Amino acid sequence: MPVITLPDGSQRHYDHAVSPMDVALDIGPGLAKACIAGRVNGELVDACDLIENDAQLSIITAKDEEGLEIIRHSCAHLLGHAIKQLWPHTKMAIGPVIDNGFYYDVDLDRTLTQEDVEALEKRMHELAEKNYDVIKKKVSWHEARETFANRGESYKVSILDENIAHDDKPGLYFHEEYVDMCRGPHVPNMRFCHHFKLMKTAGAYWRGDSNNKMLQRIYGTAWADKKALNAYLQRLEEAAKRDHRKIGKQLDLYHMQEEAPGMVFWHNDGWTIFRELEVFVRSKLKEYQYQEVKGPFMMDRVLWEKTGHWDNYKDAMFTTSSENREYCIKPMNCPGHVQIFNQGLKSYRDLPLRMAEFGSCHRNEPSGSLHGLMRVRGFTQDDAHIFCTEEQIRDEVNGCIRLVYDMYSTFGFEKIVVKLSTRPEKRIGSDEMWDRAEADLAVALEENNIPFEYQLGEGAFYGPKLNLPCMTARSCMAVRYSTAGLLFAFSSERFLCRRRQ
Repeated sequence: MPVITLPDGSQRHYDHAVSPMDVALDIGPGLAKACIAGRVNGELVDACDLIENDAQLSIITAKDEEGLEIIRHSCAHLLGHAIKQLWPHTKMAIGPVIDNGFYYDVDLDRTLTQEDVEALEKRMHELAEKNYDVIKKKVSWHEARETFANRGESYKVSILDENIAHDDKPGLYFHEEYVDMCRGPHVPNMRFCHHFKLMKTAGAYWRGDSNNKMLQRIYGTAWADKKALNAYLQRLEEAAKRDHRKIGKQLDLYHMQEEAPGMVFWHNDGWTIFRELEVFVRSKLKEYQYQEVKGPFMMDRVLWEKTGHWDNYKDAMFTTSSENREYCIKPMNCPGHVQIFNQGLKSYRDLPLRMAEFGSCHRNEPSGSLHGLMRVRGFTQDDAHIFCTEEQIRDEVNGCIRLVYDMYSTFGFEKIVVKLSTRPEKRIGSDEMWDRAEADLAVALEENNIPFEYQLGEGAFYGPKLNLPCMTARSCMAVRYSTAGLLFAFSSERFLCRRRQ
């Protein structure tokens, strides 16, 4: 019989399996009313999920960050519910949580207008105000597939066929007559989902592949209460006045045009700012003892195949041909720096060797993801690579972190949220190499008393990485900028490094 240990250390004994909602009700009706989900032994579960063994339990409410994410995820299902009522033949694809909100990709035989979006939002409010219970049901893979096949939901069937094991038990969430599939958790009742707004629509390819059908993506935001929603909308309104695209046009800094999507035409004043930033960064690189180099704009595809980039990154690479040879326009500087390192044998006495470049890089980003200067296809990557021994890794990581914090402080960036991204499914190198590399990065952060979060499976294919997104106090939105990162490449054999033993 389960013994439930609560965050304050107190315990409750039960002679039968209990759910987080049961425990919340046992503690008090107020907590039960606020209960959205539970965290059992560190794992988020639905409020209705049964706990059969001894466990540590935290009750998740709207005051918790996880609770707000659950509200947003359930609002995505609410959006699906409303869409299917207004346009029953719509096919639903995916509806995840994103920063400050959610979206749903849908296959609809009409282009959504602003009037359609307003009608959708109105229907969502009508449904949410019914405060209906959300019913969860764990079913077999075959039952889930039959459920969605009978409803004509081909995208859900595709997800089941390609992404879910046949022995798995998918979770189905019933919103009255509407059913969706998700790992969850979700709110137990729609009374938690009253404070939302649909924001915009955009195009998105199914599975992010331009060879697939273009779907319509509907974005929304959701919050725990009306005050938080209104505050967010007010911040958005203020942020619009500071949109870099608007400022760039007003100050004649740059422009972009259809003939070169994702490429920047720098005007005189904008290019002057760009060059001044280069001068500043160069001074810091010199201070931290980096060499500056310049690699070629494109290299033979054979080289990219040897390094593993072609197998893992080819969809994002532009290519061209000349004299029966295929060349790749570089999306990153890494292989070029390795070739510079290889010119002349190096010994351990030459290490660490810090190599930096303002590299002109190009990546074939999906057209729907392009956004001003924040997401482009052609850009200058202020990039560096450090060649060092295993014993030097932690010192070099510490030096990189100091350099990043030094530059961030100049621009008023603060609240750096460090994230350690671990091994992805597609990767090179042995598990032992990954274990060592991930541990080295974690220890370096701990030694500097830098708090960090793990991003499981988000590392580069050749090694783990640290992301250092920062926030600026000068922005009314406290915008998080993904500006700096440290990537660990431990497979010197794959990158064709040579040194004298």
